[in-house]
Order: sequence, then structure tokens, then C-alpha cells
Amino acid sequence: MAVKVLPLAKPVMLDMFDRMVTIRFFEERVLELFREGLIRGSTHTYIGMEADAVGACTALRPDDYITSTHRGHGHCIAKGGDVRLMMAELLGKATGYCKGKGGSMHIADLDMGILGANGIVGGGMGIATGAALSAKMRGSGQVCICFFGDGGINQGAFHENANLASIWKLPVIYFCENNQYAMSMSSKRANAVADLSVRAVSYNMPGVNVDGMDVLAVEEAVAKAVERARAGEGPSLIVATTYRFEGHNIGDPQPYRTKEEVEEWRKRDSIERFRQYLVKEGIATAAETEAIEKKVRQRIDDAVQFARESPEPELSSVEEDVYA
Repeated sequence: MAVKVLPLAKPVMLDMFDRMVTIRFFEERVLELFREGLIRGSTHTYIGMEADAVGACTALRPDDYITSTHRGHGHCIAKGGDVRLMMAELLGKATGYCKGKGGSMHIADLDMGILGANGIVGGGMGIATGAALSAKMRGSGQVCICFFGDGGINQGAFHENANLASIWKLPVIYFCENNQYAMSMSSKRANAVADLSVRAVSYNMPGVNVDGMDVLAVEEAVAKAVERARAGEGPSLIVATTYRFEGHNIGDPQPYRTKEEVEEWRKRDSIERFRQYLVKEGIATAAETEAIEKKVRQRIDDAVQFARESPEPELSSVEEDVYA
């Protein structure tokens, strides 16, 4: 009898499910806290896109880097960020990652290789390329994943950095999360080519399309790009087709898409899809996945309590950590 070969070890896949659920539950609580008036400014949730961040970061080593976007909570959690410090940051507390001064769009954890979320569209591209240059110069074997959206791929920064990274064969992976809309502009209307991965040809690097609602497919695609990067063969472009279930931000009335479209994508929910795979393949029982969800809910409850009970920043600290 042939032995079934799993794409990844069982503990790895259960950890992937845990992180996907953590992102979902974290973001759902963020929406609740925002409506309570406890989160100020704006926030952009990652609900629906969990497979992208988790699949990509699973292919990395702990010392590898990522750069993030304004929709960055999922990236941070997937790379190992502390949900307590994240939640405290969103509530503007002194115990947050950036001492309550960064908020939703600027979380960073340099010890975890999280080089920072960025409120500027495409703003992480130069940082990621620079981190990859540093890794190459130091001979560390590290790689960097640069997350950005389908709106970001039209920024001049993408073309400049992709060209330079290819010339210098830098260990960077440009990961485009094509969630169909750049704020409210459909990707189909904003791009001259339907297949965004073909842009990689201009920079002599591989361009790969992947189903961004399939966490295992994302991990496989990124793992190949990571292997190539570590071997000194240079950058890659990965385009993941995905979908955000919520609006661009919490105040978005979403007049640019229909409820029917959203519901069709919800039927492809990557978390439910992965859960069904785990159970069908005998990797986990339904009870095991439910137990993971229960633990995650408690973890998020603890994070919310930590954030609520944390102190506000002192007024005397207003000019600390300000460099411009």
C-alpha cells in the first residue's frame, strides 16, 4: 500500500491553520473595537486574504524579512507578531509595538524580521530591495518578501526596484496580492494586461500566478521563489489572486462591487477550504480544528484585555522616537 505523501508535515499545517484563524479573529475584533470608538484613525482589515500571508511566511526562515502594506495586520501575525502588542498599538497604548504612535498602518517588529507596514502605496518596495541588498552583501542567506497590492504594482517604485533587484540578483520576492480592487478601482480597469505576472518578463525574472485562496498553493509557489533567491539566482514576482471580504477600510460603503460578487468569493473562503482539506485528508479531525479555534479566540480575548488595561502614552513622551 502506497504511503500518502503530505505537502507539509502535520504540525506545520496545523500551525498554518492556527495563524489563518488568528488573523480572521483578530480582524473581526478590530472591527468591533473600531465601532466602539476605541481605535482611532482608519483601519484596513485582511479578512478573506489569510492564505496569502500565511502561505508566504510559512516558506520563510525566522530570520528572513517581510515588508508590509496599509493592510498589514495579517502579514504581521503570519510572520510571528505578538497579537497583544499589535492590539495595544491599535488602541494607541504605550505597550504597543510603536508605543501607541504608529497605529494600524505602521506596525513593525525588527526582531521578527517585520520591517514595517507602510501607509504609502508601494512604500515598502525600496525597503524590501534594500534589505535584500543587505542580506546579499552580508552573505547571510536571508530573503525578503515584499507584499503589495494590485494598485501598488502600477507605482513607479515597483519598476525601479524590480529592475535593480534583477540586475544585482537580489534575494527578494515581490508578492502582489491582487484582491481585485485598488481602493475602489477594479484591477481589470487599471491594468493594460490581464495577467500581471507577465510584467516580470521585462525584468528577466520568473512571474508566477497562484490561487491566493489556497494556502498550500501559495506556500509552494513562495518556497520555490525562496529557494531560487537563496541560491543567488535573484528575484521573483508572484501574483496571488485573492479577495478582501470587507471594504477597503471600515468606512467604505463599497458602491463599486455587488453583494453577489462578495458572496461568490466568500464561498471560496480559504480558511474553510483548508479546514475541509485537513479533515478530508485525515490530517486533523473536525474536533481538532475546533479546538484550535477555541484556543485562538481565548488568545485574542487576552490580547484585547491586555490592550484595554494598558496605559496611555505619557504626554512627556510626545517628542520621543521622532526623527523628522
